[in-house]
Amino acid sequence: MCGLALTGVVGGTALPDPAGAVHARAAADAGPDCPPGTVARLAEPGAVRGGDSAELTPEQAAGYDERLREALRSLRSHDIAPPDAVPVVVHVISAADGRGHVSDARIDDQIDVLNTAYAGGYDPAGTDTGFRFTLSEVTRHENDDWFSDFNAHSEEIRSQLHSGGADTLNVYTADLGSGLLGFSSFPQDQAAAPDQDGVVLAHDTLPGGGRDRFGLGHTGTHEVGHWLGLFHTFQNGCTTPGDYVADTPYEREAAAGCPEGRDSCPHRAGLDPVTNFMDYSDDDCMTHFTEGQSRRMAEHWAAFRSPQRL
Repeated sequence: MCGLALTGVVGGTALPDPAGAVHARAAADAGPDCPPGTVARLAEPGAVRGGDSAELTPEQAAGYDERLREALRSLRSHDIAPPDAVPVVVHVISAADGRGHVSDARIDDQIDVLNTAYAGGYDPAGTDTGFRFTLSEVTRHENDDWFSDFNAHSEEIRSQLHSGGADTLNVYTADLGSGLLGFSSFPQDQAAAPDQDGVVLAHDTLPGGGRDRFGLGHTGTHEVGHWLGLFHTFQNGCTTPGDYVADTPYEREAAAGCPEGRDSCPHRAGLDPVTNFMDYSDDDCMTHFTEGQSRRMAEHWAAFRSPQRL
């Protein structure tokens, strides 16, 4: 399922459109597609996927949470901690004419963005999650079909290129179309499809790629959050249990742009968490994770990704 859209209709709720338009689900069929079992970040007006839900249903989110709770029952509290470092393998897919090329310097910058974001971010009140990322390898693949239509070849690409185990973050870059910024698998699904595990990013969302509104590298920050088990801050809207994190305020709908001060659930405590990395905001609006999100990522790591667990 594609789970992050900046405009359109998600779960039957109209989302804010920075261009001022609201697009119906019926118009979404022309939007981008992404593989089932993934959570995505979409960018352009109307780019909300038809067919599969554009957001996890409450039942799907509850199912993922129940699998986490079940896995945690056999763990001791001191087992729940982030690793010393997460190894990262980046697979750059480009076209023969050079489109999609991502330099080593830009990859290093993306790793730096991840480490800054997960070390407390850009807000003094942000939480150091303890997660750190180390670049292990870069592979490069010149293939016009793979580059221009990644989604049609997604299973093939990932099964051929995937490296490492559940504790290795595989990142793929390619052209995902005009609306799709990236997508990620959830940790609960790694055991069933280990070679499909990882994060896929539009190549121009890495730092220096020139993507308007989304060119600072926080699509990577956001999708790695999903890879570590986080839902969107607007999961379940104003309805309990929200995103299953106690210290992220409830949010009726995804943010577009940077609507600081918005309160879409006035009967709930706190303003909308529009500066949180797991919302929908523009890259330059995103600043931090919370302590509760940090704990939840550590729980998912211990339950599904830690080599000691496997």
